[in-house]
Amino acid sequence: MALRSADILFKDETAGTLVETANGGTRFAYHPDWHKGDIACSLPSAQREHESQVGLHPFFQHLGPEGWLREQQARSAHIVEEDDLGLLLRYGRDCIGAVSIRPPEDGAKLPEITEATATPGRTVSGVQKKLLVAKDEEGRFVPATATGSAPYIAKFNSDRIGSLVRNELLSLRWAAAVLGEREVTAFTTSFVAAVDDTALIVSRFDRKASGEKLRLEDCAQILGKPKGQDYAGKYDAAYEDIAAIIRRHSSRVPIDLLRFFNRLIVFTLIGNCDAHLKNFSLLETPTGLRLSPAYDVVNTALYDGFDQTLALSIAGQKIHLDAANQATFRAFGREIGLPDRAIDQTFKQLKRQVEKAASIIRPPDAEPSDGFVHRFKEIVDNSCLRILEP
Repeated sequence: MALRSADILFKDETAGTLVETANGGTRFAYHPDWHKGDIACSLPSAQREHESQVGLHPFFQHLGPEGWLREQQARSAHIVEEDDLGLLLRYGRDCIGAVSIRPPEDGAKLPEITEATATPGRTVSGVQKKLLVAKDEEGRFVPATATGSAPYIAKFNSDRIGSLVRNELLSLRWAAAVLGEREVTAFTTSFVAAVDDTALIVSRFDRKASGEKLRLEDCAQILGKPKGQDYAGKYDAAYEDIAAIIRRHSSRVPIDLLRFFNRLIVFTLIGNCDAHLKNFSLLETPTGLRLSPAYDVVNTALYDGFDQTLALSIAGQKIHLDAANQATFRAFGREIGLPDRAIDQTFKQLKRQVEKAASIIRPPDAEPSDGFVHRFKEIVDNSCLRILEP
């Protein structure tokens, strides 16, 4: 099979070329006339070529889909699911962030993809069943087509777990009340035409209202973590590594470190044991790269069979949810460089906000004691006792 290549665009301008190498790897090279800076933290433009010995460079790997969408797109394009470059050549015109991938203009024309659930020319990373969507002329959410904008992500229940949409909706509402609305991605729920299902709809913060692309990189991309077998690479790190990313790349280090500290505590309070590297990102702002709003917030502790340890390690240890307490996070805060005064204030402020947000997770009168909201609230209450009480 002939070695393939792709044009790499940054904000729709050609920045370089990605080519397969004879030994099974790939090489990304900036174009000689590209002088607009780095397209990614892990691809500094001061180094004009970046080679991966096996497959795609992790930055490009993590642009591709996982799980349900990967299956849909691979089937529609008649390529194997393991073909990372093949998927991006077919669906990489609109990826999360400012980087996009297209076949070279002098290459063979690829067959057109028409299936709505494959979102032709577009992709979004993540395991959960999700699609890029837009609004039609009647204001309905529909799968994004190959042209036009796609300012929303629709996230659906899985065949195995029928409460994911309800769970994430409640988790986001509570997190927004505790952290502040601007700290959490904008969200709603709606029916999605052509899919015939109700979804959680989240607004893309990597797109301006004008459609302009904003740079957005998750921490797996920034650390250059290969996706690994069964996508395990995003768990191969520590929360201290995310703090180190913020110290190195954020334009407002003290503020973003404190935001990260608050967010990690809230994720633990809510029973979110799946806050891995891809669930923390840096977003382009007028002042530089900043910690993005929170997203993918789910109370995973609700589900039997899910790992109840925090996704990444703290102080070299994997922490079980029930073992995470105030001492855990005080030590972590000091380790990442926060002053004791800021740590003290964080716990006081979070306790106040949790009390104000109590009504959001108050169970309905008619719900049985083992109902969804009762169990959700019990997890949050137990975590608050361990973490927020002195």
